[in-house]
Amino acid sequence: METDLDTAVREKVLAVAKAGMTSAEAIGFFRVALGLYYLTGLMTKEALDFKRIDAAYNRFIYHTIGGGHSITSALQFMSGEKVLAVLDSPRFQAALTAHCPELGEDTLPFLLSLNLGVAKDISKLDAVGPVADWIERHQPPRRDGD
Repeated sequence: METDLDTAVREKVLAVAKAGMTSAEAIGFFRVALGLYYLTGLMTKEALDFKRIDAAYNRFIYHTIGGGHSITSALQFMSGEKVLAVLDSPRFQAALTAHCPELGEDTLPFLLSLNLGVAKDISKLDAVGPVADWIERHQPPRRDGD
């Protein structure tokens, strides 16, 4: 998956956001779906131009939900306890499955763990708490030989 925020990704994120029943819930759905795409885009061996990538994500965020939000704040939201209401929402899960099948259920724990690892590196705090507990509960079953 590319790091560029193309039209298809934008439409998928907006479709997930529209599944929210309130503006707060829709913004939460938006932040998590977009954050997941951002994190997926980091999975490459190519050198990344974070300044360009972040600018594109921040521009989309600003035009969609307004000022005061950024890709950094979305990732911070994803590492805090408030994200659990989104992750455990049947509406979010259904919308993510319907509109973003490439972000399969098995990838969520991995991407959230990646995000927590980055947050841990920045803050120098242990990655423990409700999000780490959620990740542990939702790890895909290990196969023999893994």
